Amino acid sequence: MPQASTCTLILRGGAEQFIDETERSLHDAIMIVRRALKNDSVVAGGGAIEMELSKELRNYAKTIHGKEQLLITAYAKALEVIPRQLCENAGFDAITILNKLRQRHAQGGKWMGVDILSEDIIDNFDACVWEPSIVKRNALTAACEACCTILSIDETVKNP
Repeated sequence: MPQASTCTLILRGGAEQFIDETERSLHDAIMIVRRALKNDSVVAGGGAIEMELSKELRNYAKTIHGKEQLLITAYAKALEVIPRQLCENAGFDAITILNKLRQRHAQGGKWMGVDILSEDIIDNFDACVWEPSIVKRNALTAACEACCTILSIDETVKNP
């Protein structure tokens, strides 16, 4: 069987807006696969890496004092928005799932994330739920830069 280097996808739908959104989603998916092939480093998805980073930041925050501790704790809390949103999108009780995740991460389960198939948590690395680490790194960097921009604009408005 010959190996094809191209393929054609035909998108059909009732509304132009639906087709445009489908095309954007498909493009995003193709670009993520492309990046994954170029950079073979992956992390567990399903909110696992965010929960692990949150745990590490909370532990680090306990070792320092002052405003920095509050800032680091707030950043750790913000990282948990990803698994919380996954739970809410799947119709799960986010509080229960997040508590289970915090407990398992505290016990060393660094790849534990949301399992949308069983409404529970699972080792997403073993379950082959992966994200390219470069994509995750870029997303975290972009989020931090956006936050810094918002804070600097807020400071500019406060102090004319």
